[in-house]
Amino acid sequence: MRSSPNGFRFLGRDLSKDQHIQTMEELLKLFHYLLLKTHGNAQEALDWMDELKQRGYIDADLDAFREFLNKKGTVKKQPGGGVELSKKGVKELRRRSLTSIFDDLKGKGPQGDHDTPQEGLGSAEPLPELREWEFGDDLRYVDFNQSLLQQVQRTGGTDLPLEEEDLRVHETRHAVGCATVLLLDVSHSMILYGEDRFTPAKQVSLALMEMITTRFRSDSLDVVLFGDSARVVPLKELPFAQVGPFHTNTKAGLAAARRILEQRHQGQKRIFMITDGKPTVIDVPGEGIYRNTFELDDRIVNRTLDEAVICRRKNIDIHTFMVARDPWLEDFVHRLTDLNQGKAYFSSADKVGGFVLKDFVRGRKGR
Repeated sequence: MRSSPNGFRFLGRDLSKDQHIQTMEELLKLFHYLLLKTHGNAQEALDWMDELKQRGYIDADLDAFREFLNKKGTVKKQPGGGVELSKKGVKELRRRSLTSIFDDLKGKGPQGDHDTPQEGLGSAEPLPELREWEFGDDLRYVDFNQSLLQQVQRTGGTDLPLEEEDLRVHETRHAVGCATVLLLDVSHSMILYGEDRFTPAKQVSLALMEMITTRFRSDSLDVVLFGDSARVVPLKELPFAQVGPFHTNTKAGLAAARRILEQRHQGQKRIFMITDGKPTVIDVPGEGIYRNTFELDDRIVNRTLDEAVICRRKNIDIHTFMVARDPWLEDFVHRLTDLNQGKAYFSSADKVGGFVLKDFVRGRKGR
């Protein structure tokens, strides 16, 4: 949250005291925005809402709002007091992230077209592995025996009806699809100089996750966070990701993404990299970490560009979404894109979501 001349700035607008938040939908929008800002910390988000109410920006019953979140299952109580985001709450955060970006695209006229094609999904083969049902899953793959068992474990009997959280479905193997690795910059520059670039980047990451997992069942998505090093994270941890006191090891990020994609069976393989900084660090075998934060260092840049060439040879496209403008940085991105024969987009942080989702859908249409 950032203070602005008119009060608090959120959801792309300035909030002044003559613009009270009153409706449940406005409260939900604010709550989910604050979840992004607080790295999925539901209690901290609610504490911020209490602060806003005390300052006169919210004219609504927050106790009733808390009760609404509890009944809806968005949050759950912690043993030591307070609340935390539930699995259902995480799914809702993903859905709202996707909806928010699509709504923004709708407001841009023809440019905001976001038809989601369903062709090319191919046939699916059910596998023995089970997982929780998600919106968009084919009901043919529901294992009702395991679903009933979940319902009995939850309620202690069979009198109550099955709920969505009880359903278990078989994983499937698809004949075709697209494999995507989302490469997200968590270096400290993403929140420097009074500009939070990380919150919009995480929002589009969650939106892309929601789109792929619910609408493109033949696709795969993996997430890699990169700072001083690269780390593969489970999708369920994405809402809680945050920036650290890190530099930018772009080479390590690209290498980690490439290794994942080399194991994927889908025919089309892409890296979506969201970053705001030039590469400033590499791991040198036998030497350790080599770092230069002051300029584009040829040693660092060349090692990073080598990874772009390797990706091209492996038929892996790199799509770079740059959320900062700097002549040195743009030069590096152009060189990386030329060597990989991929794509590059330069955007402000609050507009990057539209670029990422449109590029994803456009890429699948072109398959």
